[in-house]
Amino acid sequence: MDAPIELLRLATIGSVDDGKSTLIGRLLVDTRQLFDDQLDAVAAASAKRGVGDLDLSFVTDGLRAEREQGITIDVAYRYATTPKRKFVIADCPGHVQYTRNMATGASTADLALVVLDATAGLKEQTRRHLCIAALLGVRNVIVAANKMDLADWERAPYDRVNDEVRELGKRLGFVDPLVIPVSALNGDNVVEPSAIANWYEGPSVLEALEGAAAGSWSSSNSGARLPIQWVLRQSGGGRTYAGMVNGANLSVGDEVTLLPQGITTSVKAINGVPGNGHSAAPGLSVDVDLPVDTDAGRGDMLATEPFPSVTRELAATVCWFGEEPLIPGQRLRLKHTTRSTPARIKGIDGVLDIESLTVTTTHEVDFNEIGLVHIETSDPLTVDDYRDNRVTGSFVLIDERNNATVAAGMVGHVEFL
Repeated sequence: MDAPIELLRLATIGSVDDGKSTLIGRLLVDTRQLFDDQLDAVAAASAKRGVGDLDLSFVTDGLRAEREQGITIDVAYRYATTPKRKFVIADCPGHVQYTRNMATGASTADLALVVLDATAGLKEQTRRHLCIAALLGVRNVIVAANKMDLADWERAPYDRVNDEVRELGKRLGFVDPLVIPVSALNGDNVVEPSAIANWYEGPSVLEALEGAAAGSWSSSNSGARLPIQWVLRQSGGGRTYAGMVNGANLSVGDEVTLLPQGITTSVKAINGVPGNGHSAAPGLSVDVDLPVDTDAGRGDMLATEPFPSVTRELAATVCWFGEEPLIPGQRLRLKHTTRSTPARIKGIDGVLDIESLTVTTTHEVDFNEIGLVHIETSDPLTVDDYRDNRVTGSFVLIDERNNATVAAGMVGHVEFL
């Protein structure tokens, strides 16, 4: 039997107009991932905008507003398969006002595919995206130094970008970032290696993606976690507890503790598991039967050792997307796994300076800044440090006046200072 093809989740990030959507369009077109009617739709949209030839950015820019403005607004997900690998591709917006969407796309990524204009170098928004990706736990980075055709394929712009990326990558904790000179418009070094840059001997973008490590988004240093989303009443009597497993495998016979109640019991059965039904891997939605009756409900959690913390106070790092500054004393709603609770900003230690990667002391966090804050919640939360578990270590903050998500948060303060 052939080994299953690994799935790689990647997020394309970088500043606006550097060619992210065009690069993904080139990957999909040149690997023959699109149907004829999809290509016809892209051709029609290109003609409507008067660009003449096929505008590959329209492959992922699906919203009418995006096509009319020529920018990516929402995260566009595309799926691709080659003989070596399956891909889930999140094409993230580059414009500063849509940074919250970029954070969404990177939150479940194994790898960040950074696209930047080699003639312009590393822009502030690209640095911000890299910082957010690092905060979100992404450790593998491939950089497409795009628009090399505009630089006549001279090596100097590539070397400058390579040096900037490696210097920043060391600070952010990226694992040996790879920089590839490309022209997304012409297809050089995107799918097939190109001889036009005879000084570059590395892989194409596709070859690098096919060889990259997968599965890191769901890996953790915690035990098994099952945030309870729903309690199911069984026809024969009794209740089971439904949710998505994360952290580690959850198996029949495992000793688990129901939190925040602190009730210790064991797993009697797991429903919804393919095959023998004895063990559920991270990412699988199941319902669990316990040998004892409990008062568990939505927002509670079943956990194995090492256990998460149960707390009403958090030290956290937040990416702030609200139009008004975040200030001490501000009241918001905090959504963590399946629990939602009122919260108050107890204090602000400072904001991260994107250029120096140092913390600047301040008492407010402005739009698009990354802040170090302390949060107090009305209800107890069951949390892990984000560095140990990307699911139980993350949360969002919601402005209850308009129900808008105004921050993406990570339990713990930034790790690369």
